[in-house]
Amino acid sequence: MSSSFAIQLANGCLVSDIEQENRNTFQALQQLGALEEQEGLWKLGSLYRAGKLYLGKDGRGYIEAHSKEQRDLLVEPDDLNGAAQDDIVVAKRIIARRGRASAKVMMVIEKAHLFTIGYTHRDEQDRFSILNIRTGEPTHAMMKGMDLKAFKLGTVLKINVEDDTVLEVFGHLDDPRVDEKISLALYNRQDAFPPECTEEAKSVEPAVTASEHTDRVDLRELDFCTIDPVTAKDFDDAIYFDLGSYTLYVAIADVSHYVPFFCDIDKEAKKRGFTTYLPHKSFPMLPRELSENLCSLKPQVDRLAFVAKIELDRNTLKPISETFFEAIIHSKHRFNYDQVDRLIETGGTQATDIVKQLWSWLHPLYKITQRLRHERLKNGFDFRSEETRLSLDEAQLLKSTEVETGTPSHSLIEECMLLANQASAKRFKGDGDGIFRIHEPPQLSRTEALLSELAAIGLYVEQYEDSPSLIRAIQAEADKMGLAAEVDAMIIKSLRQASYSAHNVGHFGLGFKFYSHFTSPIRRYADLILHRLIKAQLQKDDEEMAYLLRNIEPLCARVSDLEREATKAEWDFRDRKFARWAATQKGAFLEAEVIEAGESAKAVLLGDIKGVTVHLKGDGVMLFDKIRVMITEVNIPQAIIMAELVNKISKEPMEL
Repeated sequence: MSSSFAIQLANGCLVSDIEQENRNTFQALQQLGALEEQEGLWKLGSLYRAGKLYLGKDGRGYIEAHSKEQRDLLVEPDDLNGAAQDDIVVAKRIIARRGRASAKVMMVIEKAHLFTIGYTHRDEQDRFSILNIRTGEPTHAMMKGMDLKAFKLGTVLKINVEDDTVLEVFGHLDDPRVDEKISLALYNRQDAFPPECTEEAKSVEPAVTASEHTDRVDLRELDFCTIDPVTAKDFDDAIYFDLGSYTLYVAIADVSHYVPFFCDIDKEAKKRGFTTYLPHKSFPMLPRELSENLCSLKPQVDRLAFVAKIELDRNTLKPISETFFEAIIHSKHRFNYDQVDRLIETGGTQATDIVKQLWSWLHPLYKITQRLRHERLKNGFDFRSEETRLSLDEAQLLKSTEVETGTPSHSLIEECMLLANQASAKRFKGDGDGIFRIHEPPQLSRTEALLSELAAIGLYVEQYEDSPSLIRAIQAEADKMGLAAEVDAMIIKSLRQASYSAHNVGHFGLGFKFYSHFTSPIRRYADLILHRLIKAQLQKDDEEMAYLLRNIEPLCARVSDLEREATKAEWDFRDRKFARWAATQKGAFLEAEVIEAGESAKAVLLGDIKGVTVHLKGDGVMLFDKIRVMITEVNIPQAIIMAELVNKISKEPMEL
């Protein structure tokens, strides 16, 4: 059940907990008699179930069971009540037909799709149609007082699912600028903020006045600094390390101070869940007045922070004490990753003034984080995944790509953030009383499939005790074969996705028993929830804690969904840019490496432009074969690149 509203209905909630957009549906369910009051909370009656509807090819639907005690409910076509694939519905049990648990849809409580994105098209027989940009299938659309055939072919339209009316004309497929609108719309990402949010953000004090915050711990004398990418506009985190007491301070933007519950900014942040990053622009979770100004831990200005103070044992580097408190800080310097990498490389010999002062603790801290990383990788994994960064020109066409790999400065900051994230998670028991970042161990079936794929290229693992030892053994073999990055990409694909949960099961990939997201409340709503939980705990605010915990499961489901949507939007946009670039390469011979063999073979191109995946026509390729391909066809609306196998590139004779 992926809908936070459906989880609220199943678990029980107060009327005041219901989001504004769900109020009418809630009242309709009350009138229907589907809800009953139990111990002061409203929840679905025993004959009702809320969940996602899945439709089979035979037109019958089913609603998944949510626990071992339940069974999937079958919904006959006549009982669908207008519900479509992936809609969230409330259904009522029908007393068993021939023993099969069945139900009838009473109400759609959340539509899977409110609109489709279509484009005007003519086929080879010159027949006009509107095609769904996601599927390539024909769809319907109409526009008052307008014949859609009059539009230039390739005009992109946003169409209301309910009545097929055109809500907006996005532009034209020939214009690369339309890609942004398509990717954002397909995955419900927003750009502009509602005016009430912008007004609220502008009304916040423009600067921090220390005398107004005497209840906070004053850490302005400490030499905090930030380390971020060159292009960063929002600084979530600042660090300081006290060599004398071996204490790490991780100061995080105190977003919860500026964004109280139920204010307009909070409502919008909850809808967005995350900042979405496209190569040319970010679409922030919070208005820029906050994200890039008052909440951003800029250098040389006072800022409010929520601080994790972690004292380490000098010998074992295990935390001795971990405390959290509200503070005021004054960052002394803004570093970018490259600058810190240069300091590490040169041993800080060229450092002067404030940089020299900061280096006196940054250098020992770097040595400590190297040890921490070494220890961490005894239980967790080091996946050599590479991130491809795209650069666009003024016309928003792909100009170049750059493969980003982690550097010493990234590692330094990462280990500090991991300490703070673990410390925050350890404050909760893990039985529905907090928000955790979880990563479940791999499923056996997917591990077996991975092993058989690897066996096809001669990579075998004979002995292993459990999932972690198996993954390490695979990585060791891949290293010997010179396929470390390729095999790591396959391992990552075989693992489950990390998500947010109120129930802690640990983090498999990192090898942590307790882990959460504390360090980025400017760009992740999950971190903001965690800040509120810890503050309610510190202030012994039972009322706030009760509200948060009553709604923690729906919130975890919501932010997990929103994270996937934000990632899909970023990937979709990237694929559209790759497709436009590939269209300029039609007929060219390009080198590639096979990343999926079999019927749906795929290869990744190996030229200057990195990260482009093509669908392969041609038989007889093996995983990781180096091949020459020719791009034959590019579907711009669906961002699909087809290529034909020209020949295999002969392998170097293996040295004996």
